[in-house]
Amino acid sequence: MWVSMPTVASCTAWRPVPPRFIPLIECDAFDCRAVDSRVWDELVHGDEASIWADKAYVSTERKAAFDGPGKFWGVMRKAPKGGELDPIDEQINCLIAKVRSRVEHPFRVLKRQFGYIKTRYRGLAKNRAQLFSLFALGNLYLLRRKLM
Repeated sequence: MWVSMPTVASCTAWRPVPPRFIPLIECDAFDCRAVDSRVWDELVHGDEASIWADKAYVSTERKAAFDGPGKFWGVMRKAPKGGELDPIDEQINCLIAKVRSRVEHPFRVLKRQFGYIKTRYRGLAKNRAQLFSLFALGNLYLLRRKLM
């Protein structure tokens, strides 16, 4: 699974959906000119059991390419232009939002505990190194009670 930090345009992180907490497995950073929905093919490698994302990633082609037995497409449903969202789709969006809120928690740790609010203009390599080290520290922070 992957989610992006809304205020940091150059960060996209992959993370499995946690039962309680599973540390961040994989992380990558892109240039801020590369929009997440445009680098979708580089981010999805095919071994995912589920994908959880917001409405920006809605696409019938992407869903058809991902569809298969034992796979769950957890992308938020969109209402048609000028129309209402079906009540079933509203319930599905509510369930997807509950799971995605658990996944957003490490980003909250990065922003609030470590003060990573803005990306500095230091180059992609330095920002990537800072991001990886902050996610490693964030994993330790979230597991601090289990480690003591």
